[in-house]
Amino acid sequence: TLDYDLTSIQEARDLARKAKEAQKIYANFAPEQIDKILWEMSQAAQKNAEWLARMAVDETKFGIFEHKVIKNTFAAQNVYEYIKDMKVLGVLREDPQQKVVEVGTPMGVIMGIVPSTNPTSTVIYKSLIALKSGNAIVFSPHPGAARCTIAAAQVMHEAAVKAGAPEGIIGCMTKITKAATDELMKHEDIALI
Repeated sequence: TLDYDLTSIQEARDLARKAKEAQKIYANFAPEQIDKILWEMSQAAQKNAEWLARMAVDETKFGIFEHKVIKNTFAAQNVYEYIKDMKVLGVLREDPQQKVVEVGTPMGVIMGIVPSTNPTSTVIYKSLIALKSGNAIVFSPHPGAARCTIAAAQVMHEAAVKAGAPEGIIGCMTKITKAATDELMKHEDIALI
């Protein structure tokens, strides 16, 4: 049998590679496809806001349930509403006098570090902004908030895939070790932390 830390490192590598493969496909999605995916993710997060809030409070012993619901709902509704019509890909601005064209392009795979204080709302908003900008994301949960972070990532991933995103576009480590987090941070397929 393999040591737990070795399996955690392998999981980090596998998640990064799978996210990179998914992101290569996703980078070619039309804005209308991305809009549909984000809407589904927002809806799923809203439907699960209370369950995820309860899970976060029970697991971490931080915060107040009602406040966690507000944070999850804010991330699911307000962040979505704020970014949904934002143009972030393609030609964003042209300045003919300065001969400058600003172009938004995906970074690739983002690593999302998730705190124990706001584990579920963080996953919701980081998933939305990562996918809005054509990226994939892999989360590294805090050990004291792993269950609820994994659950939130699963909700967001399932909604994205249901709406047409490639499998692996949102990942989350389930074997939490410092070695695995370090591996993910340094992995060649991670473009941004």
